[in-house]
Amino acid sequence: MSLKERITEDMKAAMRAKEAARLLTIRGLLAAMKQKEVDERIELDDAAVIGIVDKLIKQRKDSIAQFGAAGRTDLVDKETAELQVLESYLPQRLSAEEITAAVAAIVAELGATGPGDMGKVMGAVKAKLAGKADMGQVSAAVKQALSR
Repeated sequence: MSLKERITEDMKAAMRAKEAARLLTIRGLLAAMKQKEVDERIELDDAAVIGIVDKLIKQRKDSIAQFGAAGRTDLVDKETAELQVLESYLPQRLSAEEITAAVAAIVAELGATGPGDMGKVMGAVKAKLAGKADMGQVSAAVKQALSR
């Protein structure tokens, strides 16, 4: 079963169980997926769906930070619940050690030497680790590997 089919089935299950918050989050995800399909006239594969989920997760994290700074705990709780639903659609994330090892291997493979090669390395790392790792952690690992 593809990730897209799984999300659709989860939406149906949330409807049956009358889980309004979960249903709203899943519908938002499906709407973002449909929008991408319509805009680009493509059929989304699992990698593209993971990219959309990552984007929505980043938005939720930014919202949580903003609402937390404003003292809006009610909205922080709502965004946190949505974040948990969205994270359930991501594959298992790599640990910090695994990210560092993967970045080191790619840096060695490309022969990158300094901060000037950051873009080249990030492009290769992004292609290999998309959906498997938090890109913020990946970027920090690339900066650290290139500063040696």
